[in-house]
Parts: sequence; structure tokens; C-alpha cells
Amino acid sequence: MAQWINGTVTDNHHWHANLFSLKVRTAAFDFIAGQFVRLALNTADGRLQRAYSLVNSPGSTEQEFLVSTVAEGKLSPLLQQLKMGDSIEISQPASGFFVLDEVPAGENLWLIASGTGIGPYISMLNTHQLYQRFAHIVLVHSVRTIGDLVYRELISHCQHQYPGQLHYQPVVTREALSGALSKRLPELIQTGELQSVCHQGLTNRSQVMLCGNPEMIKDTKAALENLGLKKNLRRDPGNITVEQYW
Repeated sequence: MAQWINGTVTDNHHWHANLFSLKVRTAAFDFIAGQFVRLALNTADGRLQRAYSLVNSPGSTEQEFLVSTVAEGKLSPLLQQLKMGDSIEISQPASGFFVLDEVPAGENLWLIASGTGIGPYISMLNTHQLYQRFAHIVLVHSVRTIGDLVYRELISHCQHQYPGQLHYQPVVTREALSGALSKRLPELIQTGELQSVCHQGLTNRSQVMLCGNPEMIKDTKAALENLGLKKNLRRDPGNITVEQYW
């Protein structure tokens, strides 16, 4: 049974009207980059809770979460309104198997996300394990608008820290942005455009992590399988490791 610890909001950064990053100060706790916890608020309508991936790396006393506001949702609109000093509860222990330890060795590692699915990858980017295990890492973030391209400054810092090892490729489907691709991920993979732009192959010697909305995961997984990659399971190691938020 999950336990709960108290947290205090230290920052609520709004990327745009419906996307924000919430920082919460807590006592330090252990987790593995890529795992999630539950955030909970007590309201007049009862206790509301939902799972969110940790964006910060392990070892911090300030936990960070990337949240998209769902208009008809019960919890996310309340989280968006939280201010510095407000209280929130966080579940313990952290959970989930969308971690690097579950990914087999490969010639390269593709971190493919849509929307807020980039959250666990941001946590991984600040760990030494990522760069020790994979010589070539490709972070692909598919979004609708330019404003959805979060944490670009942090990503750029990691690229400078590990020159030539980390490639960042934004995909923006509804607005034009220099350097970004604009088609859907499955099409970019099928035509080879994504691989060409990123200067990395997608073969049965690659490892791919997928995180985001179910439609993206389903269609992108199918495109990868058409290239000869298969789902990664503990009992049957493969190439495609999946995390679904919805």
C-alpha cells in the first residue's frame, strides 16, 4: 500500500495556458530516472490523485512534474492554480519500469516522445548512466505547437556537456519552425526522413523508448516493427520499450 509524504510547492512555471511545470520541495527519496509517483490534493469533493513522471533527476529534494491541463479533468486544473507555499502530497515509493535498466544494449538509443511524454527523458538526460551505456542518443519530441517544446535550454546544456553524443530533434505538426520536422512520427520513420536528419539508423541493433499518447505509441510501434524491431519484454528482450500515460 502506498504511503504519502508532504510537499511544498516552490515554483509553478507556465509554458503556456495549458502546460506547466510544478516544482515541489520534499524530504529526499530514492527513485530511478523514468519512474513516476502520484500527486494528491484533498478537496471539498474528496481526495484527488493522479500519476505523474518525475522530471528531475534522482538525489534532489525538489521534485518536478510536467503537466498538461485537461479542461474536463478534476486534478490538473487545480494543480495549475497552485502557488509557492501551497501543500501537496506525493506517494511513496516511486513506481514503474520505464527505466534504462530495462533497456538492452544497442548501437544507439532513441528517446521518442509526444507532448508531456518527454518528462521521464528529461530525468534521464541528467544521469551519467545514459551516456555511459549508449554512444549515440537521439531525443525526438513531437508536439503540435512551438510552445509545447519544453526544456530546450536544459537539453542544449546536455548537448554541450556531451558533445556529439546527444542529438535533439523537434517535430512540430501545426506550426513552422526552422530545424523542426513537421510530419507525423510514423511517416517520418517509414520514409527514413527521421533517420536521415538525425544521422542514425533504426535497425534491429537499435533501442527505442516510446512515451506519450496511445495513438502515437501504437502507430510508431507499428512503423518500427515494419523495420524489423520488436517489443522489449523481460522474458523476450527486444528493441521497443513502451510507457503509456493514458
